[in-house]
Amino acid sequence: MPLSLIRGVLAERRQRHQEALDTITTPWGNPQVIAGPILVVPYQRHVKTWKEQIVNGRSERFETTDTVVARAHFLPAELDVTGQLEPEQLNRGIYETTVYRAGLKLSGHFTPPGFTEWKVAPEDILWDDALVWVAISDLRGASETLTLRWGGRALALEPGAPSGTLGPALQARVPGLPMIGESTAFELALKLNGSRSLQFAPFGMHNRVRLTSTFPDPSFQGAFLPAHRQISAGGFEADWQVSYYGRGYPQQWSDADRDLLRNDDFSASLFGVGMEPVMNSYRYVERAIKYGVLFLALVFTAFFVFEVRSLARVHPLQYTLVGAALCLFYLALLSLSEVLSFGWAYTLGAAAATGLVAAYSAFVLRGARRAWLVAGGLALIYGFLYVLLRQQEYSLLYGTAGLFLLLALIMYATRHVDWYARDDQ
Repeated sequence: MPLSLIRGVLAERRQRHQEALDTITTPWGNPQVIAGPILVVPYQRHVKTWKEQIVNGRSERFETTDTVVARAHFLPAELDVTGQLEPEQLNRGIYETTVYRAGLKLSGHFTPPGFTEWKVAPEDILWDDALVWVAISDLRGASETLTLRWGGRALALEPGAPSGTLGPALQARVPGLPMIGESTAFELALKLNGSRSLQFAPFGMHNRVRLTSTFPDPSFQGAFLPAHRQISAGGFEADWQVSYYGRGYPQQWSDADRDLLRNDDFSASLFGVGMEPVMNSYRYVERAIKYGVLFLALVFTAFFVFEVRSLARVHPLQYTLVGAALCLFYLALLSLSEVLSFGWAYTLGAAAATGLVAAYSAFVLRGARRAWLVAGGLALIYGFLYVLLRQQEYSLLYGTAGLFLLLALIMYATRHVDWYARDDQ
């Protein structure tokens, strides 16, 4: 029951922590997703339909042709992104989170757009209304006016209507179309504030993303991992090389074919880097609480062994008080980890619980030597738990081996106990 109550406190504190982080990251910039640029060219479609009309009192059907406007979307042939991420620590009360400033450069080129698969006549293509889109998930993080270099011209990007699956988008009219027989290069310098993660969509046939940062604990996420990476205490460098074969949407599509860029396919193709620790203090405390019952069982077993071997009677209330002291360790760990590093919080919490139980054991077990044995045993157990918490891949293996060793020690300590004689007393 005490461990369940502490889990409830942990859930409440974790929720407050998340609310505090949201108040920090929302005005600064949320996780950023960059998709683009995309060339959008409107064209006219001639659709034949049947209509009914009353003629001389009779209903007659006749064929008519309606003209509607659709938009063709073209992705770049090559997309190259280079960037530097500068992490910063922001605080709200006792809570702290990592945000970043990103200096990015997007470059590449488009091949001439083709309309043959839609059977569009040249006179139906509305070249004068062509646009280029760049989608950014949280435009509040854009700290400067953005200018796109398109074929040697500078185009100011302006907020446009949401682009469906891509979300908020910047747009600019594209001069010089149609592009006949040649590629058009583009370049975009982008300064962006964000938090938690930065991801990209592999819109090019060939995509290369190179990021560097002083953040020492990145988590590479999404559909593609870096082809090369280097992580150290001074930061990381990562290089992605991605082709368009790994995504679930084509190189060009029309909004007349709405299913060609589904939200699930777009989200599943994203890749990038996370800028928050995989394991925070709340996660460590949660993992520690999972071992709470094991702690109680081991300490109670040690008291029972002392009781059996020395004939020192331990009252159930004394077991309860020792269990309460052990449970308070997790509450101390939770409260201290919010204001100190997890290592110091764990050390202070374990020292307080060990000292309290050892001092009480000197009176319960009637001997300072036994109290020192209890203190030593608790120190070993807390040390072992700390190793388990810091391990991720091998925690189950180490935990299983430790349990086998503890069980062997208990068996060894009680190997000469005559349990039937003990029950007769």
